[in-house]
Amino acid sequence: MQINVQTKSGIPIYEQIERQIKEMIIRGELKESELLPSIRALAADIKISVITVKRAYEDLEKEGMIYSVHGKGFYVDNPDTQYMKEKATVGMEERLAIWVEEAQKSGMSKDEAMDMLDILWD
Repeated sequence: MQINVQTKSGIPIYEQIERQIKEMIIRGELKESELLPSIRALAADIKISVITVKRAYEDLEKEGMIYSVHGKGFYVDNPDTQYMKEKATVGMEERLAIWVEEAQKSGMSKDEAMDMLDILWD
């Protein structure tokens, strides 16, 4: 499992781990009942504290994304991926609405905004 953390991003490392694991589950890269790396293994792999990974795993477990089996580890649960996708879409719509408002305030035309989106998309 490939997790990339950015120490200077301003986003807490545990949250970066949570987001990336959620995305992997939603995209189907991590399958139901798949064993995740142990807390120690993942911490060693990305060179961070075990406490940070433990926090990420606990948060994911509270959200129903993963579950733990005592003495065995953490596994991917069977979350409602359709709901998770919808929730992500709503979040993107909210951020995009803010961006559109800022673009309009700056005097950017819709065509210029669409050109920018096309460039960034690619």
